[in-house]
Amino acid sequence: MTVKQLMKNIDHLLVPMLLILVGAVSGCSTIMTPTPKVQQPMTMRPPEPLIIPAAQTHGGIYQAAFNFQGGGRYTPLFEDRRARSLGDTIIVTLNEKTNASKKTGSNAQRDGELNLSVPSFLGLPLESFFQKLDVEAQSSNKFNGKGESSSNNNFTGTITVTVIDILPNGNLLVSGEKQVGINQGHEYIRLSGVINPINIMHNTVSSVQVADARIEYRGSGYLDEAQTMGWLSRFFMTISPF
Repeated sequence: MTVKQLMKNIDHLLVPMLLILVGAVSGCSTIMTPTPKVQQPMTMRPPEPLIIPAAQTHGGIYQAAFNFQGGGRYTPLFEDRRARSLGDTIIVTLNEKTNASKKTGSNAQRDGELNLSVPSFLGLPLESFFQKLDVEAQSSNKFNGKGESSSNNNFTGTITVTVIDILPNGNLLVSGEKQVGINQGHEYIRLSGVINPINIMHNTVSSVQVADARIEYRGSGYLDEAQTMGWLSRFFMTISPF
């Protein structure tokens, strides 16, 4: 094969090799989008009120046309305004603090010793042929293990959520999202959970009183992508024995 033919073959392979290289490099920078922890819908439109004939007045304080069945917004005389229907909003004060620490230690030691002497064999003294056969063995095992871990988390803020369902016992299933755009990226907070209406004061409830809470704080943009390892790098790190 001449030099001219060799260069021609290299030219034919150059373009496919460059395409493969570009694909591999772009694949290394691909960012895997994390799975959202909050699976509930972020909001819900309240149902359309039913159009029914106006009910007759039954008194000067309570009007039947303004109760829940009539599509109104009846509020008891000595009760503050609080969420109680689909589509109502509630302010949740985020005040999550967790502190956890763990420390373990274990020690184990085992010693053994064996002495064996054979003065004779088949009735014949071994000393007649060679020195008395003695066998000695010793063993020792020792293990010392220690472990320690700690975690401190602090998450504060506020978010307004929407009532998306009312459970049979009267508890409210809520969900909501807050998005904030910063330069070329944005951050968002998502929350879902179950709230007991008794814990709602001035239409506000603490996050520590939200049952089955799912709180998620994430961001997107080039700053978030710069802190995420590419899929090919994660693959080699997974299979690497070192």
